[in-house]
Amino acid sequence: MPPLPDITEEYEFLDSEDRYRLLIDLGRKLEPMPEALKTDATKVRGCSASVWVYPTQEGDRLHFLADSNAAITKGVVALVLAAVQDRPAAEVAKTDIAGALAPFDLSRELSSNRTQGVPNMIALVRETAERLAS
Repeated sequence: MPPLPDITEEYEFLDSEDRYRLLIDLGRKLEPMPEALKTDATKVRGCSASVWVYPTQEGDRLHFLADSNAAITKGVVALVLAAVQDRPAAEVAKTDIAGALAPFDLSRELSSNRTQGVPNMIALVRETAERLAS
């Protein structure tokens, strides 16, 4: 997964149709999530599509596995993770993920159904980081 600043730079130069393609491509780059981890406990509430996020800790760094049953939603999940993936839990807990995603203006580019679960996904990532950082 490319770093978020690189994704942002590419995204800014694309038209709407190509932005959809970029999101779909990002979703395809997510590390595969084992089916056994796609449970009710890892499901993100409030998403119109099914989204699962599973945190792991490698030393002091957080690593997230994630998946969705919808291609564009999976790309949005990839954007969220690009903002925090493989960073120390304390740093992730302090990261303004919504601010990092602001340049993508997802609410303008995508339907509300595709973005309604983003705040819940961000909250899950932040709460996990806060719990593991303490």
